[in-house]
Amino acid sequence: MEAYFDNSATTAPCSEAVSAVSQALVNCWGNPSSLHASGNRAKDLLDSSRTDIAKKLGCLPEEIYFTSGGTETNNLAVIGAAHKMRRMGKRIVSTSVEHPSVDEALNVLEAEGFEVIKLKVDGYGRINEKDLYAAVNSNTILITMMLVNNEVGTIMPVEAAKRAALMARSPALIHCDAVQAFGKMPIKPSALGVDLMTISSHKIHGPKGVGAIYIRKGVKINSRAFGGSQENKVRPGTEPMPAIAGFAAAARALPDPKKELEHIAALRDYMVTKLLEIDDVVINSPHDALPYVTNISVLGIKSEPMLNFLSERGIFVSAGSACSKGKKSHVLSQMGLDHKRLDSPLRISFSRFTTVQEIDALILGITDAKKVIRAAK
Repeated sequence: MEAYFDNSATTAPCSEAVSAVSQALVNCWGNPSSLHASGNRAKDLLDSSRTDIAKKLGCLPEEIYFTSGGTETNNLAVIGAAHKMRRMGKRIVSTSVEHPSVDEALNVLEAEGFEVIKLKVDGYGRINEKDLYAAVNSNTILITMMLVNNEVGTIMPVEAAKRAALMARSPALIHCDAVQAFGKMPIKPSALGVDLMTISSHKIHGPKGVGAIYIRKGVKINSRAFGGSQENKVRPGTEPMPAIAGFAAAARALPDPKKELEHIAALRDYMVTKLLEIDDVVINSPHDALPYVTNISVLGIKSEPMLNFLSERGIFVSAGSACSKGKKSHVLSQMGLDHKRLDSPLRISFSRFTTVQEIDALILGITDAKKVIRAAK
């Protein structure tokens, strides 16, 4: 039996998504911009897919624009918003634990002359809301903050960003990277007070290569690509209908997030109880993290040999963000964890298909790994 615990990196496509992709490839391969019957069928599928995604966010279909995924969308939101708003100010406020697709985009903007403030976090990856209010001033044009941290599961106070902007009489647009949150907790952009939101298909059991940006009606950002009128010129290019159809099907298949959270929290609590029975295992995630993501350290055993040992047994976890390619976690570093924890993190991420049997296999795998790896030393 394989036990897959790397769902924050990507999820297995659900049967509904696989079927939708296949049907679109066979029956709806026309170009949605073409004005004949084949194109019209593709256009109808594009419109219905957009509506399905919008329903899950509680927004208007015309506020959803399809992209290639989370990284492109975060780049588009952060850089596109900053360039659009640059005449109104130069300050951008974010956090020190954002996904690399946001963090590196901020570094590009800083090199262009924007003033970038990255708020520090505490030992659980949380920012202090007082620091947010202090950082946002009338010169602030963008606040960008993830909703759920991809490495430790910390839930960020995104709704405070709008309050901070109003208090400072700032024109700031609010962007939220909701890639790790979409489908796993109730989300409504208007309730969070955000103008821009990033979501991705392959985190909710849809295909890779497609995501979406929510842009609140009336908000304008600069495009990062040119050459077509697709997606209202926000993201031009022929829409990949099989991927989009799969994304919409995966979204339709999502269970009620409130009910599912109770189930996932029970699984997480069971796992944590078992993990803490193992010597030298510490939990790096806060107790109130989104239960889909739990970060631990097995002190004294570096991540790579542990990952390799578990992988040989068909147990798949990660050491952190898949985009970091093995580098030490900047999130855990920003949290101020000591070198023993930084050398040995494991990110265990659930999906709605995770089982108790898989968790038991993980516990046994970590227990055996400790014996074998330490004996080899």
